[in-house]
Amino acid sequence: MSEMFKDIPKIPYEGPDSKNPLAFKHYNADEKVGDKTMREHLRFSVAYWHSFCGTGADPFGVGTMIRPWDDIADPMEKAKARARGAFEFFQKLGVDFFCFHDRDIAPEADTLRETNRRLDDITALLKELMQETGVQLLWGTACLFVNPRFVHGAASSCNADVFAYAAAQVKKAMEITHELNGLGYTFWGGREGYETLLNTNMGLELDNLARFFEMAVDYKNDLGMQAQFYIEPKPKEPTKHQYDFDVATVLGFLEHYGLDKHFKINVEANHATLAAHTFEHELRLARTRGMLGSVDANEGDLLLGWDTDHLPTDVYATTLGMYEILKAGGFTTGGLNFDAKLRRASFEPVDLAHGHIAGMDAFARGLKAAHRLIEDQALDSFIEERYASYTTGIGADIVNKKVGFKELEAYAVENDQIRNASGREEYLRNILNQYVAG
Repeated sequence: MSEMFKDIPKIPYEGPDSKNPLAFKHYNADEKVGDKTMREHLRFSVAYWHSFCGTGADPFGVGTMIRPWDDIADPMEKAKARARGAFEFFQKLGVDFFCFHDRDIAPEADTLRETNRRLDDITALLKELMQETGVQLLWGTACLFVNPRFVHGAASSCNADVFAYAAAQVKKAMEITHELNGLGYTFWGGREGYETLLNTNMGLELDNLARFFEMAVDYKNDLGMQAQFYIEPKPKEPTKHQYDFDVATVLGFLEHYGLDKHFKINVEANHATLAAHTFEHELRLARTRGMLGSVDANEGDLLLGWDTDHLPTDVYATTLGMYEILKAGGFTTGGLNFDAKLRRASFEPVDLAHGHIAGMDAFARGLKAAHRLIEDQALDSFIEERYASYTTGIGADIVNKKVGFKELEAYAVENDQIRNASGREEYLRNILNQYVAG
């Protein structure tokens, strides 16, 4: 295979004192953090769509990205060159996983039959490249939002023909994910929501969305597919209000329709920002419900109200994120997928390496800091003491459901001189600073 990214060498670990821009300063794949290596903890994945399909176009300008396959006219030959270039990049970066939408890997044709034939051709090539390199598929998904047919949504569309087409597309995407031994399959409702309730039957749309997921579960069983199903919450953009608004909304939806045993959550940092939450909030909620599955690793711009998908460099966010992931017991089928894109002005191929190195180093630092926080019980001990009143006496009775309002009223009448203790937020933030600083 001829080299495509000639300006990108295999990225080495050189340590924090290195001045080499194409070297890791903190991510040392084989370094042990606790009982696992960084590679095992972090399970980095590159997103096919942003890194290899993104053009840098925005609402005010055309694409700027320069890629080795740009001059190839035939769409299938371009797709094959893109696949070879992607796997070269995975190897040079030293990641073990990748993720894709069906329309990322093969161009859509005029008919569904021809589109599926193209997918089969590229799937065969991906299988060869995976065998040659050892890189695995973290998860696959279907693009149910770009084509104009999805203008009103996919599974939540008002048009039953669109629902049927979306089902056919997901069926095929599940099949190729299964063929490539993907560890997961993600559902992201790109346009599953509404712009206005004036023309929306919300009850029917939610019921249809649940029916779609039920069909997917049934077909997964028919296939004998072992991949974990994920739902990725997002509150808005492109649709003004999406049915998968945040982790809490998704959990409520899954539990209402009896689907919770079939799915886990794929948490994206930038989507948390759009929902007016923090990354760690969404991770904590998924963790406490036993539903944390995988992570889209990126960050948003707090000054902008859309999904900017920066490569992550905020070590506070990566520390608090890894804290929740470690507390959940770490990843099993999931990992840290860089659903992130370069800025429009960072258009040279080498910028792909700079961006991913920055993200991997940021999460390596976050992993180390989070591990020390947990090992030293720097936060746990304070939280345990703060809630100690629920371990004995009336608090234990509340937890164990031994009392009701009558008993609590009797207790409160005799104990109405209440003293609270400080939450010490500033003190705890200072502790966090010490751990992040190393």
